Amino acid sequence: MVRIGAAGLGGIAMLVFIFSSISLAEESVISPKIGVSMDYVGKYIWRGQNLQDDSAFQPSVSLTYGGLTAAIWGNLEMSNYNDNDGEITEVDYSLDYTTPIPGLEILSASMGVINYTFPNTELDDTTEIYGGLTLAVPLNPSIKLYRDVDDADGTYIAFGLSHSIEKITEIAPDMPVGVTMSASLGWGSSAYNKFYWGLDDESCSDLVFKVGFPIPIGEWTLTPNLNYVTLVDDDIRRSDAFDSASDYFFAGINLFRQF
Repeated sequence: MVRIGAAGLGGIAMLVFIFSSISLAEESVISPKIGVSMDYVGKYIWRGQNLQDDSAFQPSVSLTYGGLTAAIWGNLEMSNYNDNDGEITEVDYSLDYTTPIPGLEILSASMGVINYTFPNTELDDTTEIYGGLTLAVPLNPSIKLYRDVDDADGTYIAFGLSHSIEKITEIAPDMPVGVTMSASLGWGSSAYNKFYWGLDDESCSDLVFKVGFPIPIGEWTLTPNLNYVTLVDDDIRRSDAFDSASDYFFAGINLFRQF
């Protein structure tokens, strides 16, 4: 059963009201779009935490109308690493609104809410609200602040860079291969780090690098990818109960289509 704290419910209600007001104010006719995504990953690493040190299947579906997107994401464990072979161990529900800032079109703002649920596990559900900014210049620098308003009651900030090249080679006529590259650095407040790492101190936590190679196949896009995740704070590395190595390199593949 999904459990959302009072603060989480208040945050969701406020955001839904804001999103609904903005959507109703849209003047142009916008067609809704459905996105279907399927990921196969060699490991499930979330903000530096090794939640599944083996393969997992992670499908998602989203509905976008203008700048408003509602999505459901799931994690299906494909090994018995956590004694959950073949079971869904996480389902996340999210609502996001992203829009260019009027008069400053190279800057876009986003805000949203995520409810994390963990079926077939003993973990408690929790809820985050977030807001962020992205600058449409080379490397697309971004910052996004997540505030847990339920169990952790802490703050996590992600600083990101990304770049994409539409075509680097071609494996067949009308089948170009592109490349996407991204990097992010995470920072946790003392409350956040205490809840997730047992460390009562604020600090940078995880550093992530990802490179993908999108290939259009008909109406779908297939993207093999390589990922590297490491913990950058020595105290967090020493307190890491997920894996003493605290450094992860793994591959994945994504299949995506928008209808």
